[in-house]
Amino acid sequence: MEAVLTQAINRLEAVLAGETTALRAGRRIDLGETSNRKNQSLLELTRIARGLDLGTVTDGLQDRLSTLRARLEDNRRVLQLHMEATDEIAGLISRQMAAAESDGTYGASVNGVTVSR
Repeated sequence: MEAVLTQAINRLEAVLAGETTALRAGRRIDLGETSNRKNQSLLELTRIARGLDLGTVTDGLQDRLSTLRARLEDNRRVLQLHMEATDEIAGLISRQMAAAESDGTYGASVNGVTVSR
């Protein structure tokens, strides 16, 4: 059972490594497909874990699970940064579009004084 769980952990770590590396490098990635692969791995790990006797978990498996936890956390941080950057860029684009569509009727306020553009 432990060997099967280790193989499942290896597959999930491969998915995480691919996604994390691509995001850090700024490469385009199909986040939908990656999300599906991570969901499949989660399902697989959940099914395997149901049949696992916690009293028989070896130190080696505990180490693998700790490593997996660290890699999941690293992936979460990189995804969070990616989402924050995406949100910031979307905000910049939105503000620029609004400014470009403005006819100047309502000017910007600078130090409490309305200034027409």
